[in-house]
Amino acid sequence: MKKLVAIVALGAVLVGFIPAPAHAHGGAALALAAFAAFNVLFFPFALAAAYATPPVVYATPAVYTTPAPVYATAPPAVVARPATPAISRQVVYPHGRYLLYGDGVTRAYQWVWVPNPPPPGSAPGY
Repeated sequence: MKKLVAIVALGAVLVGFIPAPAHAHGGAALALAAFAAFNVLFFPFALAAAYATPPVVYATPAVYTTPAPVYATAPPAVVARPATPAISRQVVYPHGRYLLYGDGVTRAYQWVWVPNPPPPGSAPGY
């Protein structure tokens, strides 16, 4: 692998030494010159660093065993439901009353009118 890297790097350096054609634009010639100068200045240091690094040896990780933590379990807390406020479920009038049905949670509130029965002895009003 290192030989391949060295060959590719050497090829890059040699490309930097190829002179630009005479009809090339100024930007291309300047870019190739900068590339060649960069290779000449830094390539020897890069090669020295590649061959000077010792091989990396990885050690197997240490295995630590600890007992599993034991958590105390408490019994579930019993929460008493607050008592619903006492509400009047009927509104009384002289000729009838309203009754409140439902609890507002599982069944909607509903007011129902219940008329009083006619007094005894009265004739129906036709």
